[in-house]
Amino acid sequence: MHRVVKARLTACLFAVLAMSGISTKAHADEPLLGFLYTTDLLPKHGQEVEQWVTWRHQKAGGQFDLLEGQTEYSYGATDSLQLSGYLIYDWTQAYRNGPDGTTTPPEPYSAYFPDPYRHFHSTKFIAGAFEAIWRVRSPYTDPVGVAFLFEPEIGPRFQELQVRAIFQKNFLDDRLVLVGNATWAPEVRELPGNPAAAPGSGTDRPNTNIETDVNFGIGASYRFTSNWAVGWEVQNEREINRFALFDHSQWMGNAVYAGPTIHYANQHFFATLTWWQQLPIAHNYMDPSVVARGYDNDVDFEHTRVRLKIGYYF
Repeated sequence: MHRVVKARLTACLFAVLAMSGISTKAHADEPLLGFLYTTDLLPKHGQEVEQWVTWRHQKAGGQFDLLEGQTEYSYGATDSLQLSGYLIYDWTQAYRNGPDGTTTPPEPYSAYFPDPYRHFHSTKFIAGAFEAIWRVRSPYTDPVGVAFLFEPEIGPRFQELQVRAIFQKNFLDDRLVLVGNATWAPEVRELPGNPAAAPGSGTDRPNTNIETDVNFGIGASYRFTSNWAVGWEVQNEREINRFALFDHSQWMGNAVYAGPTIHYANQHFFATLTWWQQLPIAHNYMDPSVVARGYDNDVDFEHTRVRLKIGYYF
């Protein structure tokens, strides 16, 4: 009789430990998706190093590639507040990639004015950034998880502030995760005068360029084994002149990206790979000439985006 009771108690203990392990794993700062955020954070005093590489590829024609690197360190200040610092740096090449057949650098290289009919390539330090994510509701204890992200970036002649609302709902014992993100991100660039600009155009002398990104994204991730998950992400990105959020005539770009994600994680390591494709339904109200065959080819839009994120937990 005592052996039966002992066996049952042992089985219950292992079940509790197993459930605890699953719960702890689910609460870790595990990036199930490549571009969208979840409300999962590091536990208090948890630490993580993370490396992102994002490849942006293909414009209207010619050649275009942009590699964005991001090296990040994160710390769990509390169970509901995560702090991060990181560096952003880029490499690009372009050749006759614009809708008019000229060489057009991507937006981070707006201060460069290359020969419009020759190859352009360059590397650049973009910015240093601080990020704080505050979770006010957990998807494990509340009907819906809610978190807010605050992220200022400061670089040479460049400043950006990103504010993001993050929503998460879990199903099927947390194996299925649904996510929604809403982002507001104004940015300021100090630009030199363009020597090829018409006199008196305003861009022929040093000027300040102000734009606002407004993005809405949804995603889903399904964990089909203890270490692997697959998902899908969709995001609508809107580039707006200055702060004119409600004036369609000032919307410089309106594009939708979508694609699959695969994610792997164990106790200390994770990797997430996402492939996004721009859908041929874009609009550009200020300059319709940058839209070709339904794709926006402006300086901050491209046809394909691939992101790899790898990280290590301490």
